[in-house]
Amino acid sequence: MIRNIFSAAVVAFSLVSCIAYAFAAEDKVFKVDKEFYPYYPSLMKWDKTSAPFTPPETCGECHEQQYKEWKGSVHQLAFQDPVYQGELNKAVKAVGHEIARQCEGCHSPVGVVTGEVKKPGISGLSSIALNGVSCDVCHSISGVTHTQTPAKVPENGSFILKPGVDGKDGPVLIKRGPLQPSQECGGGFHSCEQSTLHKQADLCASCHQVYHYDTHFPLEATYNEWKQGPYAQKDIHCQDCHMVDSATFRRSADDFKKPARGEYRHYFNGANYLLYYLASAAAQKAGDKQLADTLTEKYKMAVDRLQAAADMEIAPVYRNGSLAELKIRVKNVRAGHNLPTSLTNVRQMWLEVTARDDKGEVLFTSGTVKSDGALPEDARVFNSDGMGNDFHFAIDPWVVTAFSRHETIPPRGYKDVFYGLAPKKGQKVSIEAKLRYRQADQAVAEALLSAVPKDIDLKAIYGLERVPTLPIVDMVVRKAELTVAGK
Repeated sequence: MIRNIFSAAVVAFSLVSCIAYAFAAEDKVFKVDKEFYPYYPSLMKWDKTSAPFTPPETCGECHEQQYKEWKGSVHQLAFQDPVYQGELNKAVKAVGHEIARQCEGCHSPVGVVTGEVKKPGISGLSSIALNGVSCDVCHSISGVTHTQTPAKVPENGSFILKPGVDGKDGPVLIKRGPLQPSQECGGGFHSCEQSTLHKQADLCASCHQVYHYDTHFPLEATYNEWKQGPYAQKDIHCQDCHMVDSATFRRSADDFKKPARGEYRHYFNGANYLLYYLASAAAQKAGDKQLADTLTEKYKMAVDRLQAAADMEIAPVYRNGSLAELKIRVKNVRAGHNLPTSLTNVRQMWLEVTARDDKGEVLFTSGTVKSDGALPEDARVFNSDGMGNDFHFAIDPWVVTAFSRHETIPPRGYKDVFYGLAPKKGQKVSIEAKLRYRQADQAVAEALLSAVPKDIDLKAIYGLERVPTLPIVDMVVRKAELTVAGK
């Protein structure tokens, strides 16, 4: 009797376990509806009609100022960027083009949905595919699917493209923007619709949140950083800082004051000065002085934004009446997202500090770039370390599924760094501290630029005989003189 009851219980338990396992196997954390997202792992959708996409040159015929501002922007260069193309080429070789389409969906959205972009490289493409995030990409967006993505947040291009509709007499182009359109809007070429989405960070979030193609880990979480910080609470959106000149950006960031209607521009300027640096060299090589000058101005604007984003304080720490430590507080004073943001496991923002005694002798130095372009292992770096499924260090975005270290500075936040000191009594200590930034480690940049597709000839296009030393921007430089004897 007891044996029968026990046997029945075992059978019942086994059945429950099997059923639970079956449900667990089906109930994945990140479910993917590939019918809803036909370009997966890009999460774009195309509300397809007979309405075609419009090349940027056509837009420029009526919107000359906006076109000139966009020309040479990181949006225009998003697909041509040789660093991106090197990364894309490596990704295709490592995991296949199907997965790499995730990147292409944001770097050339129209090229993906029309099927033009089939592989890394820039040859044989139409203007609208080659020119990345062109006018008609942003102004054809009719909505987003942020809450329907596998992670239930904005990720990997979760927007809807709808350049127009089918009319009785053929396709009708529809362009969307933040303003109430006038009756003359579009000049008979297209109709106009007001879109509140175009005033909001949600529009930008679609591509400025990059998640791993399978595990949906946030490799880039710029929108999340903004949404969880004070700028979202104060109604300052991406457009209010990145679609304005430098002075207006500072006012938006300092006073939480939205720009006036006439202050918005199509610069889309951020911290990617390396792209402007390379593109300017290409324009000079091609003999296009006007474009080269434009790119040089955009380069200066990017550097200015970096230098405006942070601040730094130097303070002594005394113990038992003697100087024991140096404290450096690095502050994010104007970026509406973390510093740094984007691919934080690739970006490098670090402290270079030198302490000297009153005779000028070096007591210690930290963070000085080595002769091969690498940072020393003890440099205090504000970025992230990626790791793969095996919990070992990884840097390639198709491998990174988590961060083992995440040291970025939130909006209006700070990080304190301490350095031990052991000066002799009676001395004064002079400190020079620099907060420095570059797009990537020198070796990483060399690996990516060395991996560009064959149709991107770095010498012919950019005049590069070899990968150049990456430019470094000093975001903040501070000096202080401390006494050894304290209170």
